[in-house]
Amino acid sequence: MKRALRSLVLAGLAASMLGACSIARVDVRGYVPNDEELAKLEPGRQSRDEVQQILGSPSSMGAFDEEQSWYYIYRKTSTTAFFEPEVLEQRVVVVHFDRGGMLRDVRRYALEDGLIVDPVTRTTPSPGREMSFLEQLLGNVGKFNRAGGSSGPFGGGRN
Repeated sequence: MKRALRSLVLAGLAASMLGACSIARVDVRGYVPNDEELAKLEPGRQSRDEVQQILGSPSSMGAFDEEQSWYYIYRKTSTTAFFEPEVLEQRVVVVHFDRGGMLRDVRRYALEDGLIVDPVTRTTPSPGREMSFLEQLLGNVGKFNRAGGSSGPFGGGRN
């Protein structure tokens, strides 16, 4: 009877652990203004301050363009157990201003508009040669002076 109860408890524990791995966690990050807020924007008529009052603070601001750009970014991902997160939804609204700080353009992008960036996987060669583990381990054998024959900073030498 004890074996049957123990087997049943272990089977239930294993089933609950496997079930916990299959539950996906959904994360929502960022903010994108809704259509009603975006409809209030009038390019050429509103300043940065007016746009910020309507849309709120952006997620990010362009750092390298003379005419400043604001980015509102929203992303929804699903993560199951230890696997990489899967992007379910992504929206980006880019608000462009001219040099005078007036609203110039508003653009919307979705997940389908994104590009996959493949980083360069090359390695930079370094001078010298690769040493094996054994060469590293035995490399200093015979390079030390006999006891008492050293005149280095840690003593052992004769005066």
